[in-house]
Amino acid sequence: MYARQVFRCAQPLQNQARQYATEVPKPSSGSSKYIYGGVAAVGLVAWGVSSRSRRKKIEEEFLKSKEGQKIKSEWDAKTGKETAKPTFTGGDQGFIDLKLESVQNVNHNTKKFRFALPDPDAVSGLPITSALLTKYKGPEDEKATIRPYTPISDEGEKGYLELLIKKYPNGPMSTHLHNMVPGQRLDFKGPLPKYPWTPNKHSHVTLIAGGTGITPMYQLARNIFNNPDDKTKVTLVFGNVSEEDILLKEELQDLENTYPQRFRAFYVLDNPPKSWTGGKGGHIDKEILKTVLPEPKEDNIKIFVCGPPGMYKAISGLKPNPKDQGELEGILKELGYSKDQVFKF
Repeated sequence: MYARQVFRCAQPLQNQARQYATEVPKPSSGSSKYIYGGVAAVGLVAWGVSSRSRRKKIEEEFLKSKEGQKIKSEWDAKTGKETAKPTFTGGDQGFIDLKLESVQNVNHNTKKFRFALPDPDAVSGLPITSALLTKYKGPEDEKATIRPYTPISDEGEKGYLELLIKKYPNGPMSTHLHNMVPGQRLDFKGPLPKYPWTPNKHSHVTLIAGGTGITPMYQLARNIFNNPDDKTKVTLVFGNVSEEDILLKEELQDLENTYPQRFRAFYVLDNPPKSWTGGKGGHIDKEILKTVLPEPKEDNIKIFVCGPPGMYKAISGLKPNPKDQGELEGILKELGYSKDQVFKF
């Protein structure tokens, strides 16, 4: 059995697992802009609110008022939020080439890429838990390379989308992307639907991710907490080689700080830093999953898995192909979960 290392900055693991309660949800994306205007109008700014959680509660309560609803409607009409045109519509649309706007180095092998949409007022329009196909054919390639990626930008952001790409040895698409410079173009097609999500479809979801497998997990978690009507509880177990490899760490910590009773993140490192207080490190193993996952007998839970092949094999079993989930195997089967309770991205 693998040794484990869980990177936490707060209470011991056992004290945090499965301790959830109802919490005020986060307003939908963009809501703060019109809320702040309304808050000023009713004099709430005079309260001198500095606590983020307290401010969120005030915003949420204001949204429920008649004045808040009126301001929201006026803001949506002004910004065109309700009528923003989706860029990717699927079907027979075909590939769309997008221009690379900027590249940001994230760590030693990962970059963030921002691509401009053809219409600056359009949105990607991707549904939750969906991806995009990318296509590239080099001058000496016999056939094009096609790879799916999940954007990390909000689906409602106008004018652009962002990808977080790790460069893999002998990976033709990731290598091509890492060699791109602003102004060059890449073909995209979508959406590529994965798991049909609706608010409160499950009472509790667990996201087990490794490396860049965090991107579809972040997409789902972000949308859950962006929706005031979605009360789903979320547990993340995120495995990486080192602390430097933890992608989207700030975004995940922000979710955890904002929703401490509904979101828990547990980080597992192969090579923990010298300041690590535990053992020698390891992988996501049976011990940690047994500790932090909801019990198999709990009603209406779902476990999502995304990561490298070795992680799939150990935790849930591999997928025979993108359209076939395959049989449930590995640690999750040993812990008593059923095939219907697990989805492999």
